[in-house]
Amino acid sequence: MTKISVIVPMYNVENYIRKCLESLVNQTLEDIEIIVVDDGSRDFGKNIVKEYVETYNNVKYYTKENGGLSSARNYGMKYATGEYIAFLDGDDYIDKKAYEKMYEKAKKEDSDIVECNFYWAYGRRKKKDIGEQYEGKSEMIEKARVVAWNKLYKREILEEAQIEFPKGLQYEDVEFFYKLVPYIEKVSFVKEPLIYYVQRNGSISNSKNEKTKDIFTVLDNVISFYKQKNFYDKYKEELEYTYTRILLCSSFKRITEIKNKNVKIDLLNKTWVKLNETFPNWKENQILNTNLNSKKKYMKSVNRFTYRIYAKMF
Repeated sequence: MTKISVIVPMYNVENYIRKCLESLVNQTLEDIEIIVVDDGSRDFGKNIVKEYVETYNNVKYYTKENGGLSSARNYGMKYATGEYIAFLDGDDYIDKKAYEKMYEKAKKEDSDIVECNFYWAYGRRKKKDIGEQYEGKSEMIEKARVVAWNKLYKREILEEAQIEFPKGLQYEDVEFFYKLVPYIEKVSFVKEPLIYYVQRNGSISNSKNEKTKDIFTVLDNVISFYKQKNFYDKYKEELEYTYTRILLCSSFKRITEIKNKNVKIDLLNKTWVKLNETFPNWKENQILNTNLNSKKKYMKSVNRFTYRIYAKMF
């Protein structure tokens, strides 16, 4: 069996895909397959990929109509044969020893997921992102970084859970990860930063517009999933805290960066209403009120008056 299947979604990244593929074909781990999914690109990136397909037997290339990042990842998973699955976006790249270190950790500890740290890459400048380690499902919901591309996933876990990325929505990693949590028994960590998360203008992750409201749908999908699968009561405190943290921290920040004033104010108001409709007693959350740090103190300070301060940050 192939050790790792790496799924690489690609859409108009001709200036980045070569560096991405170079980092993959030069991995020190043998027996990996590289599955490139061209999501209807309109540039010349396909010509670059075809060079690698002709040169390397383990590079596979699939094309499909444009459907977005989630659609491309889901499409690639259908063709994956590896014991573990990894995701790497076509504009990012990875240390040549990354998958060897992560796979060895997975085999040594019989891991369902292996997570590594990463770099934010800004041209020639880079910044380490060192995550907090966690144990168990409760801490996973509370503390984990939900990005899909800094992890190995045991394929049999994905098949058992039958979790896919939600189509047509931003923040797809949020829904994918939290839905997967109840099926994960063992998480392992590689401390080194091994992935380079490239920051570029025009990328989906850096787009601040009305699509920011997709986070409402994503979080509601997660809550509905936990209720449907009878996980909700067990993890209510963790879900409430995470729902609150995402809306009041990362979502609020993204909204304040939207240039359209009317959209900005509208989404700030909707965020506040959405939080209080879904979890009206969120300020009483046990996690929020335990081990207070600056982030939790900020969250507790937000109320129906102070949240409007964000609307004035033009």
